[in-house]
Amino acid sequence: MIQDWDDAYANSPRIPGAADYPPKWARDAAGFRQAMTGSDRAELDIPYGAGPRDRLDLFRPVGAAKGLAVFVHGGYWMAFDKSSWSHLAAGAVARGWAVAMPSYTLCPEARISEITGRIGRAVAAAADRIAGPIRLAGHSAGGHLVTRMACTDGPLPEPLRARLARVASISGLHDLRPLMRTRMNATLRLDAAEAEAESAALRSPIPDLDLLCWVGADERPEFRRQNALLANIWAGLGARTAAVSAPARHHFDVIADLSDPDSPLVEAWVGGSAASA
Repeated sequence: MIQDWDDAYANSPRIPGAADYPPKWARDAAGFRQAMTGSDRAELDIPYGAGPRDRLDLFRPVGAAKGLAVFVHGGYWMAFDKSSWSHLAAGAVARGWAVAMPSYTLCPEARISEITGRIGRAVAAAADRIAGPIRLAGHSAGGHLVTRMACTDGPLPEPLRARLARVASISGLHDLRPLMRTRMNATLRLDAAEAEAESAALRSPIPDLDLLCWVGADERPEFRRQNALLANIWAGLGARTAAVSAPARHHFDVIADLSDPDSPLVEAWVGGSAASA
């Protein structure tokens, strides 16, 4: 039985050198943006709403895109923006996909349900620019947000749901009710009604969905449990699901393989033909 819910969801204290990761992400992301801008394959700060953080970056492959891939960052809905993650588009871009990365208004300025709606608008704005199938991925809180796009009560309109070929939740949070027991809920402001409504594990998936739940084998037990939870429940609701535990990966380096076009994670997300997804 879990006694300390703050500890159960605390990642940094359990990761050696945790403080070194954010500046490294920012450096790698800036280098990738510079390279993509130099080759005229980046569109930065595309507005998808009226808010100052309602902006997305779009990175294009060489030649025609196979479709649209969207990556949504984490940070417990309270931290970061798109500028720290640009390099994670490299794997999908190298495999011929256009990749969109949105920022979004953070808690407590926005409630989690409002952030879900904003990500729906971001996906729609990117999809207006890129034809073809749509594949979503998100890390941690971003994993929550992309799986909410795949719920029958999610914000995507039917034409976009029809294009949604595959969703990858990386270390995602799929049942938000435990977070009400943490101190960070002073910022998240979750109540029972919103926690239930925003938990993908308590919703139904859209028809004919591929769901990938991916987690590091060295992550906190709660993240491993949340990973298996959604794959298990949505398999029983008709989705094609897979739960993967990546060896020797923790919460901060489990996303690193998104930058490698030959990694198993990128293959699982954007590999294969759209027709088989």
